[in-house]
Amino acid sequence: MVHRPGDYWSDSVTHFIYQYHTQRLIELERVRTRIATDLHDDIGASLSKIAILSDVATQQLATKSDSPVAGPLVQIADTSRETVDAMRDIVWAVNPQRDHLTDLTYRMRRFAEDFLDAKGIEFSIRSSLEERDVHLGADLRREVYLIFKECISNLVKHSACTEAALTFSISGPWLTITIADNGKGFEPTSNGTPTGMGGHGLASMERRAHAVGGSLTIDSHVSSGTRITLKVPINPRSRWRIWPLTYPNGR
Repeated sequence: MVHRPGDYWSDSVTHFIYQYHTQRLIELERVRTRIATDLHDDIGASLSKIAILSDVATQQLATKSDSPVAGPLVQIADTSRETVDAMRDIVWAVNPQRDHLTDLTYRMRRFAEDFLDAKGIEFSIRSSLEERDVHLGADLRREVYLIFKECISNLVKHSACTEAALTFSISGPWLTITIADNGKGFEPTSNGTPTGMGGHGLASMERRAHAVGGSLTIDSHVSSGTRITLKVPINPRSRWRIWPLTYPNGR
């Protein structure tokens, strides 16, 4: 077989592009790791310290119920803890060592179990993922997790349910997550918008699903509970985003 000079040139260019792309990916992962570490060690620790100091100050003022600073101190402590929780989510999303489906499902299970157990809601999980693991980008993991958190929060606030179920499944290039409850349910309004869930929260979930090329469907009827199904693409070719022109809270 005779190789023409052009073949060697083409192979060299391809090899150079591959090496450049690989190096860029390595550099990106290093940056993500450094950001995750800095957020956790520096900012996270500082926020935790603020919350602890605020609690200590509040306890010291417990005997002075008329103190004008007692209320603001409680708000500072609560805000600091909420910010720490949000920071942990960001650190988890940025960390390249968590770019796997198993990391996502594990975190979702932990959040649901902790939140629902605290409210006395019986919770079950069904999964057909078996031992399959899939690489997921940081954007996809973050959006899916935030949609899931909003679903669980709405369930606790509005459903008045006693039981909830979470289901994971993969069909072809699609990951499907279903959250169902036996609560009071609701009927959509005339324009198709559900009345039993926060309108802003629902709009945010739909935007997040659309941003990663997925879909969000809600099936609910009065006294028949609610079923929310999130479907997102997980194959490499589907790792794209379409951000709307406006996005709530800039998140």
